[in-house]
Amino acid sequence: MTSATEALANDIVARAGNAKRFLVAIAGPPGAGKSTLAENLAKVLHAKGESVEVLPMDGFHMDNAVLIEKGLLARKGVPESFDVRAFIDIVKAVRAADQEVLVPVFDRSREIAIASARIVSPDHRFIIVEGLYLLFSEGKWAELEGIFDYTIMLAPPIEVLEERLWQRWRGYNLTEEAASAKVYGNDLPNGRRVLENRRRADTTIDILQD
Repeated sequence: MTSATEALANDIVARAGNAKRFLVAIAGPPGAGKSTLAENLAKVLHAKGESVEVLPMDGFHMDNAVLIEKGLLARKGVPESFDVRAFIDIVKAVRAADQEVLVPVFDRSREIAIASARIVSPDHRFIIVEGLYLLFSEGKWAELEGIFDYTIMLAPPIEVLEERLWQRWRGYNLTEEAASAKVYGNDLPNGRRVLENRRRADTTIDILQD
């Protein structure tokens, strides 16, 4: 585990104090490393004796059939392709920490969201929420302002994102043409939109260093 992740965990624990429930948001463009940081941070917090769960925003992708109906399938991942109302409702329910909350998880290999695939228990003190639009300043996403206790923005340079996105889609055995369409037709434009329309974060990280 990186020393930077350890330091981040220490800062989060210090800020949480005696709070029963503490929500951490990790936002950033596609390929920024949000899910990796979320899982690593969860491991460090768990090693410190803390109870922690990860809540991925990707579970709130609209189904492909709905995206086809809306003409958004080729642009899957844009703000309009998520069920933002349901996501906000779930985050508010999780924040209340007064009941068990079942949340969906996205299966990237099948490109579908699986309902009720993860449990957030009232006993989980730290909830790490990760996703593209947690700090997005446009539309209904702006209603998330103030709901998180600690916010992290991952903002690698565009050329780093480009390389990572190529690696991601080639890993799914796409043709070069199909991978290029994903990278340049959707993911990088989405990434620029995330970076250009973000609210201020408590911590901004370009690239997490050892």
